[in-house]
Amino acid sequence: MLFKESSFILKLAKFFTNLFNPLFSLLLYFFYVQIKVGDFNEGLKQFLLLFFILILPISFWIYKRVKSGKYSDADVSDRKERKTLYYFIIAALTIYILINYLITNKFETEILYLLFLLIIMQISNLFIKSSMHTALNIYVAALFFAQNHYLGIIWLIISLIVGFTRIILKKHTLQEVISGAIIAIVVSSLFLNFD
Repeated sequence: MLFKESSFILKLAKFFTNLFNPLFSLLLYFFYVQIKVGDFNEGLKQFLLLFFILILPISFWIYKRVKSGKYSDADVSDRKERKTLYYFIIAALTIYILINYLITNKFETEILYLLFLLIIMQISNLFIKSSMHTALNIYVAALFFAQNHYLGIIWLIISLIVGFTRIILKKHTLQEVISGAIIAIVVSSLFLNFD
């Protein structure tokens, strides 16, 4: 393999793939939206709700399962291990959607499409370990694109680089990255066309 011998490339790929972890990418997008809204108090409340109901529990879930040996790594690279991760994320998203609806009396379509994306990813996991890093970053690119076309294009480029780093780090095969990208493109297209 072209990058097998270069430790610099491997370190760069690991840095990039960790920097654009799906949880961080989603958190960054929602932080951007809350700043853009302009109402600091409302934005902070929404951001904290998202952080405490989604980001923190999912991060803690992964951390505890890695520490106990139930997951082999924080990427949850094993297809069988991913099954429980998808269940947990889908449950957390559902709880977030319900609590947010009780507070705001509206559904956030970004989160509904994210839930749909993760359900499709869970189904695809029965057949192929589609790249969650690639899929969620492509979806974040679509979310950014809906807010600002330039940021969306930049994030799409980031998504492609992330997909490439997943292959370099041998976390996914080319087919798994392409599978994640296709799923995300379909869901993102639905979001951009119907939201």
